[in-house]
Amino acid sequence: MYTKKELVQLVDNMPAFPPSVSRILTLTADITCAPKDLIRIIELDPVLTLKLLQLVNSPYFGLSRQISSIKQAVVFVGINTIKNLALTIAPLEILNHDSKDTPHMENMLYHAIAVGVISRHLARRCSLSEIESTDFFVAGLLHDFGKMALYRFLPKKYNKTLHLAAKKQIPLHRAERKTLGVNHLQVGALLAKKWHLPMEFIACMGNHHDWKFSRTSLLQDCIYTANLIAQTIGVGDSGDPILTPSLPKPIERRLNAKLPELIGTLGDLAGEMHKAKVFIYHWHSDLK
Repeated sequence: MYTKKELVQLVDNMPAFPPSVSRILTLTADITCAPKDLIRIIELDPVLTLKLLQLVNSPYFGLSRQISSIKQAVVFVGINTIKNLALTIAPLEILNHDSKDTPHMENMLYHAIAVGVISRHLARRCSLSEIESTDFFVAGLLHDFGKMALYRFLPKKYNKTLHLAAKKQIPLHRAERKTLGVNHLQVGALLAKKWHLPMEFIACMGNHHDWKFSRTSLLQDCIYTANLIAQTIGVGDSGDPILTPSLPKPIERRLNAKLPELIGTLGDLAGEMHKAKVFIYHWHSDLK
């Protein structure tokens, strides 16, 4: 069982963001950020440059031409998207080590990708722009990072947690409390704060099981809904055996649909998932 002090120490011992990603976050937090300043920071990190170009040239974006420089990438997909791509690369890179030794990790990641894809779909359905909907994809992808970090760094203890949740049929975050004294929501929020992520991302990582947390955030409503949809249709495995049968009424009103209707609007989810897998392919080469 972890005390609050031990939890903070556990998070402190987890890797920090690469300096270049931290500088990108600081720079792009300023709405007057100049593209040339962002380009300069990225180009000083050749590994990050290569990975960003790989992602921009992936089927996920479907660009009509090959992008060969960060300057071109910023022109074609925008500063916000480049920031979000860096945000995607950095946390998943932390999970890189020994990933094949954690048998549930691939399913957890597939679930996280599904939540990202579905969140972006819901954002588009709410008439948000492509730039704004990219925020929803990244927030969805990162929402369970606290869980994946616990599994990555405490695999034996976390396997016991998964078994307890399945055996007792209790929500996973409650099983975590019983076995670890903390849950993935707390860890996710602490990590997000350590990495200076945007406030809404912190809120999603720390409160995505509590739909009452914020009644003013479409992003949080979409993450909550996408998480429920992914569990309902069985895409990946969040490790949580408890399935909520319907959406809370306030979210139904905000999204103007009930859960079955939203599921019916997903379209080619398999195709979208296939394209989105590129966001983790760079570190998990066996995932097809």
